[in-house]
Amino acid sequence: EETMYLDTEEIGEWEMLPDVCLLHIFKYLSDGDRSRASLVCHHWHKIMRLPCLWRCRSFHLSGRLSKYKQSEHLSTVSYADNLGVFLESLEVTVCPPRSVVLAQRLHNTICGLLNTLVRVRAPLKSLSIVRLELDRSSWGQGLRNTLVNKLIYFLLEGPSRLKNICLIRIRTETQQGLELLSAIVQNQRNLSPFCSLSSLDLRGFFSATVPNQLNRSIPQTLQKLQGLTHLALSYSWLSDELLLALSESIRARRESFSLYCTQNEPHQQVVYGYSWATLVSSSPDLKVRLTLEQIVDTHELVRILLPEIPLVEYNMTAFYSIDENCSAKPLLQTILPWYRHSLQNLTLDLSNCSESLDDELLELVNVCECLVDLRVWAFLEISTVSRLLHIRMTKRMSLNKIKVRIYTMVENIEEQEDQLMEILSPFCYPPELQFLAVICPYI
Repeated sequence: EETMYLDTEEIGEWEMLPDVCLLHIFKYLSDGDRSRASLVCHHWHKIMRLPCLWRCRSFHLSGRLSKYKQSEHLSTVSYADNLGVFLESLEVTVCPPRSVVLAQRLHNTICGLLNTLVRVRAPLKSLSIVRLELDRSSWGQGLRNTLVNKLIYFLLEGPSRLKNICLIRIRTETQQGLELLSAIVQNQRNLSPFCSLSSLDLRGFFSATVPNQLNRSIPQTLQKLQGLTHLALSYSWLSDELLLALSESIRARRESFSLYCTQNEPHQQVVYGYSWATLVSSSPDLKVRLTLEQIVDTHELVRILLPEIPLVEYNMTAFYSIDENCSAKPLLQTILPWYRHSLQNLTLDLSNCSESLDDELLELVNVCECLVDLRVWAFLEISTVSRLLHIRMTKRMSLNKIKVRIYTMVENIEEQEDQLMEILSPFCYPPELQFLAVICPYI
């Protein structure tokens, strides 16, 4: 009795904490700290075994060894073996291998993890595998084939409740990618009618050099994914056949369609406005989110940004030098105003050191009726921030998130920062407005 009294005194008031508070605290502990905390007492050990602490897990894999840490293979497989029965959300982020040795270790770790999850029947609802980049030469054809086959095996034999799948930058070959897509379709068929895949993110799924819009098997496969509400693809997939196939999907409830387009991937295909219009008519609540990287040529932008697209979010990063076709002015003056009744989120990161875009940006904000989130990184006049705030206070009351980073070629920015503070000092921000403006040397 005396020993029990002393132990209670040493634990102190921690023993009196409600389980809800303990769970909230334990969520922030690392695996090692959780393991040590479970040895404190029987009650803490019991709390530590509750499923809610182990439903979500992220692994960051590089294939590198460390004498200070447990090997990635051992830690991931052990976690899946001991706690996989609780796992509902899994995110695996890979550092793409630069050597065959690293690729082999990553291959063994990922295959071991997937095998273990199948064996323990993990109740996964969300699966994310990011940045495998199987088109790298370090993988080799043998490792590439077995890894894709293991993913297919996992989808066919493993989770029975998958609702979200994210396979960003897998960079697989066309035939292997189609087999993997077929496995996703089969996984959904196995779930129906009790559960269905609602979100699918396949940005960078195929090798960057493959013009996937010419492959007719892709629209046919995606059309079989019934009930999909959120879909994200690389722009290289896009074609009239794909849009029409998505519009003809039975039980289609598409709410969000995200497209990612970069200069390094095929994006020269022509897609007609009627195909977009047909998709919109089948999914009236559809919201399109578009991200462009290093595409500034006006002819290319006009071909991509069609007026029929129900665009709600536009993100653009472009570092360019001015010529007759490469200028952001036509985008701000003519193209984006097409979406003044739908555009809600706008992010621009521009190296416009050779052209002024202040007036064009302000006029765009002035005409966009639904804009709620604006983020701009560009060479701007400091006074533009004041004019932007004036538009927000007088006309665009729904614009409650504004972030402006003003690029400058000057290394010593103290004088410009003082000017910015002086300009902003008269304004009284409403509590709902989240506003940030900074001066940043351009590197």
